[in-house]
Amino acid sequence: MKRAYITILGRSTWALINTYYAVLMKKEYFPDTLHIFSENVFADELEKAAEGMRILSKEFGISPEIQTHLVPEADFVSAGRMISELIRRLKEEGCSIAIDITAGRKALVAAALIPAVKHKMDHVFYLAVKRLESKPYMMIPMANQSLRDFIREAEAVKGD
Repeated sequence: MKRAYITILGRSTWALINTYYAVLMKKEYFPDTLHIFSENVFADELEKAAEGMRILSKEFGISPEIQTHLVPEADFVSAGRMISELIRRLKEEGCSIAIDITAGRKALVAAALIPAVKHKMDHVFYLAVKRLESKPYMMIPMANQSLRDFIREAEAVKGD
């Protein structure tokens, strides 16, 4: 089964890259395609984020296709349509889909979570860090961070 990874770039490129690193390392979720969504105000960081993900992917022996998507700032409706259409298309192609909401601003995160629930995503990742750290993942003490998968946690609660 092909795997897709959708992430949202916000104010912190480090948050996006660190979460991807944690997902590769801890969850061993190795995607075939990466989709980076960004509001137009962060467009100048988009290539840096893509390059960081490209470097990490190579270190883990994978070379996913990377696609970037720009949406207008705080435009919940446009972002929701774009993300929903992408998820729908990926599901039709039979992909497993993970989404990372760590670095996204609220409007884009909300726009991503609604279709994620509707289309029954496989993973919703969030890297909880005790305080904002603008440094590489492996330089942040492990005691200060925790990779969460909200879908798996919700399934565990349902089973109780």
